Amino acid sequence: MDRRPYSLLALLPILLCISLPSGSGEPVTAGIPDGSELWGYVEVRPGAHLFWWYYKSPQRTSTPAKPWPTVLWLQGGPGASGVGFGNFQELGPLDVNLQPRNSTWLQKADLIFVDNPVGVGYSYVENDTLLVTTDWEQAADATTLLKALVKEVPTLQSSPLFLVAESYGGKYAATLGASVARAVRAGELNITLGGLALGDSWVSPEDFTLSYTPLLLSVSRLDDNAGDKANKMAETVKEQIAAGNFTDAEGSWNDLLLFIGARSGGVDVYNFLDGSLDDSSSANTPTGSSASTVKAMTKYSRYLSGNESGSNTLNGIMNGVIKEKLKIIPKDLEWEGENQAVYDALINDIMKPRIDEIDELLSYGVSVTVYNGQLDIICSTIGAEAWVQKLKWDGIKTFLSLPRQSLYCDSSKGTKGFARSYKNLHFYWILGAGHFVPVDQPCIALSMISSITQSPAS
Repeated sequence: MDRRPYSLLALLPILLCISLPSGSGEPVTAGIPDGSELWGYVEVRPGAHLFWWYYKSPQRTSTPAKPWPTVLWLQGGPGASGVGFGNFQELGPLDVNLQPRNSTWLQKADLIFVDNPVGVGYSYVENDTLLVTTDWEQAADATTLLKALVKEVPTLQSSPLFLVAESYGGKYAATLGASVARAVRAGELNITLGGLALGDSWVSPEDFTLSYTPLLLSVSRLDDNAGDKANKMAETVKEQIAAGNFTDAEGSWNDLLLFIGARSGGVDVYNFLDGSLDDSSSANTPTGSSASTVKAMTKYSRYLSGNESGSNTLNGIMNGVIKEKLKIIPKDLEWEGENQAVYDALINDIMKPRIDEIDELLSYGVSVTVYNGQLDIICSTIGAEAWVQKLKWDGIKTFLSLPRQSLYCDSSKGTKGFARSYKNLHFYWILGAGHFVPVDQPCIALSMISSITQSPAS
């Protein structure tokens, strides 16, 4: 493989560096002179600034018959940084130690990471009242971002765009996908929406919540007594969602997660075969925040950080060498992996399903892929299968009736997963992976994204 060395330690010169005038409304874009990287801010609303980072693939080849794709990565949380986690811990060109990643998705597509929504990572608001309170407000901001990026990133005009999401990012992708599709159909956005890929995505909170007990019983992490109690707690969440009491449902869901942790021996909800995470971080709970919510968000980052080796930390590089390289980040802005204020602002939307938006996209003919790690609990495969079965799309019965195809990777003879496809709906079952598929199974994840995007790369 032809690997181009990316060195962030050598702070390369940038094309443009402008201060961020409040209320200017004009995009601020910088980058490396050869165009291999661009980054910048778009003021999507007065006082609300989204940060984005584009990488052009060194393997890029494109023909009219098979255009080179672009992946827009949407992290979850809500409140987690895609520019940090997705880029340096999952699929970007460099790892946290700023060394080339053998499994980077840049081999198959151009990549765009966004700290989404405003308030996350390097993105910021000038007043917390500007934080989004719904998934659809996020979608409106991200659509405004894309309208700017079509002008700032020239390759986007000819490159099909794939919205690829993880965890809560799946709800962002569902609403953003519908927003983009509507804008394209209305002639308001000149872009080709190649499709959506929803990885272990929180599309239907009810279905995931109801899946916890049968899954944990089947892997011996709960006994029948605890299972009965957990089932009752899950039913409470279901009833609150049905009644439209979404904030109460989020609280009850967090109570259920705490109960599961206590009665399962501290099972890792991101990968039930991993060792239990200790509770030492609970002493750092921010004042005024839900202890259970903060603990869940902290485990999210610690799961990924647990895969780091070497002297660097994500927080260290994002507030150090990366911030220095980018130059346009406000000096008083401190990067955080997860933003609790963003989570709290979305509290009334967290438990709302986004199945209808997926149905809308399927009806437009947009390609929708669902992929799930076998070992995930919080967004389990059982839950993903359940919400897919609720789709009203006219091809769902045929889709569900088809056999799965086995997946392999490189020269390995062992089965790495399964896939099923019918028309524009696709489902991947990834074996041996938890919540973070690109981390746990990088080889099959790379092969999968190549297939999803129909990448010209071999």
